[in-house]
Amino acid sequence: MALGKCKLLKVYLNENTTYKGHNVYQTLVMKFKEAGIAGVTVSRGIEGYGQSRELHTWRILELSSCMPIIIEAIDTEENIKKAIEIAKPVVNDGLMMVTDVEVIRNGKETK
Repeated sequence: MALGKCKLLKVYLNENTTYKGHNVYQTLVMKFKEAGIAGVTVSRGIEGYGQSRELHTWRILELSSCMPIIIEAIDTEENIKKAIEIAKPVVNDGLMMVTDVEVIRNGKETK
């Protein structure tokens, strides 16, 4: 992956969102890997809600089986544009955003 100025794609959805019978987050990780995206991480949220305003939480008295998921993909602007095109048909119920990031290694900025 190029160091320095890059883009970060974040996809927000719930863990039960599916695409062609598979979890969307698993589908995107595999498609991003096949496309050569530099780095992808999937995180499971402990609490959150989306457009429906339905609260999803890990608290035992209100336990939800459908927790928030965040998929983060980081790479060059060109590769993140490819990732967005890959994600668009897969993410029917979710939110995508892109932001600029500065990639550093060993605590040092690169040029």
